[in-house]
Amino acid sequence: MVVLIKGAPNKVTCQDKHYPYCQNELYCPATCPEWCTVDCATCQPICSSPPTLSPPPITPSLPPPSREGAAAKKARCKNKNYPNCYGLEQSCPDCNRPGAVCQDPRFIGGDGITFYFHGKKDHNFCLVSDSNLHINAYFIGKRNPNMTRDFTWVQSLGILFDNHKLFIGAKKTSTWSNTVDRLSLAFDGEPVILPVGEGAAWQSHESSIIVLRTQDANSVEIEVEGNFKIKATVVPITDRESRIHRYGITEDNCFAHLDLSFKFYALSGEVNGVLGQTYGKNYVSRVKMGVAVPVLGGEREFTASNLFATDCVAARFDGRFGKGKGGFEEFVGMECGSGMGGHGVVCKK
Repeated sequence: MVVLIKGAPNKVTCQDKHYPYCQNELYCPATCPEWCTVDCATCQPICSSPPTLSPPPITPSLPPPSREGAAAKKARCKNKNYPNCYGLEQSCPDCNRPGAVCQDPRFIGGDGITFYFHGKKDHNFCLVSDSNLHINAYFIGKRNPNMTRDFTWVQSLGILFDNHKLFIGAKKTSTWSNTVDRLSLAFDGEPVILPVGEGAAWQSHESSIIVLRTQDANSVEIEVEGNFKIKATVVPITDRESRIHRYGITEDNCFAHLDLSFKFYALSGEVNGVLGQTYGKNYVSRVKMGVAVPVLGGEREFTASNLFATDCVAARFDGRFGKGKGGFEEFVGMECGSGMGGHGVVCKK
């Protein structure tokens, strides 16, 4: 249970007795429009919508999707088992959840600290590296002539575990449609052919990996038992986003990229990588706190020669679980623009 304390600035507190270390009052982030709650697991205040005083009316049928398309940061409940919520459109929360990687790209580490790691376009960077899990990301982007860095987004992932290779990528596209699947998957070099339609599944005979469509197109959940789970959604840069942030996106390429969330089952205390290091047992944040846009450097430390290379300085991968096998890292409800949740998330702005 979370209680909001009236006054300016707003304060919140966690009242879940299972989290005794998180019973103090916390200030709502300054970016919250009017309300926030506490994520008790990480003891962080998070922007949210104010609670309703009475349940919304039952909606008999699901309304048609919003015409705003991918630009609309909205979501609707599709589960008829929840009649008070079914069909109602809600605004998605912003990227204030711990464990997130949002924007260009903005990271919220496992420790709850927000930082930016811009990397470089057309380069590979190590996001997570542990004894039996290695995740590289390929950054695409645009160079702003008025800036010294690139605007970047994650176009694809190369994932190593055991003796297997998993590829997740967003296909290049000019005109975006939510109904056209732009997701590319491969396992051990062979394409993963996934039937169209929410709930369609694929399973390997050589591994415990399972791939499940969570929407009719462009969104999947991938799980390797005892190791990790990934939720991936392909999203574009919209005209509105390009205008607001001055990305300079043209009609020939909407820079389709991945929104990603990670769930880790067995990280060790020695885990490394841009995101992975924030779960390490001795990790101390290197970002400069108290500034508007704290930036993490270390491009050389995390650069990999290709999408499946383990040659970054931070690499820890050897294809076996280490003796220091860690515990379970759960999703904590992080929401991206696509409406997905998770602990350890890569999102668009």
